[in-house]
Amino acid sequence: MKKLKLQVQTSIDGFVGGPNGELDWMTWNWSEDIKKYVNDLHTTIDTILLGRKMTDGFVTHWENVPESDESYAFSRVMVDTPKVVFSKTLTESKWNNTTLASGDITEEVNNLKNKSGKDLIVYGGAGFNSSLVKANLIDEYYLFINPTALGNGISIFGTIEDKRRLDLTESKAFDCGIVLLKYAPKQ
Repeated sequence: MKKLKLQVQTSIDGFVGGPNGELDWMTWNWSEDIKKYVNDLHTTIDTILLGRKMTDGFVTHWENVPESDESYAFSRVMVDTPKVVFSKTLTESKWNNTTLASGDITEEVNNLKNKSGKDLIVYGGAGFNSSLVKANLIDEYYLFINPTALGNGISIFGTIEDKRRLDLTESKAFDCGIVLLKYAPKQ
């Protein structure tokens, strides 16, 4: 069975966005070691999951990276990797290399997990990630902790109704100041 991996940047106090969704607190000047880590992570997946609200910005960003940009090679990976967009309102996808999922989130994700191939990764947005966390569908959490405290903001864990115990399976400090904490649900 495929795993569903969540890759998300958070503040040290656990927020994925400021109170109004601001992302200006994130470390954008990544060091080579974190770039390599994320590139290597992508060799383990064959599908990207996205919520409808995030898809326009995500697809538009990666499709418009110029060849002269240092992230161009990675942008091609993001563009070429098939994407599944979860939406209750859309009836057709307007984005390249995407399909829609509109059924029950648990059923749709479990159907994707049961297909052959590599693992799945989810980028969000925050509401979609929160739904996956609440439904206990995440198999590996890749939390990239930025060296910033926000005080308040958007959390992907705010909707869980019961305590979640996790096992730390990896931790790594990167030269740019971001720290990875990788967790799996406690068995």
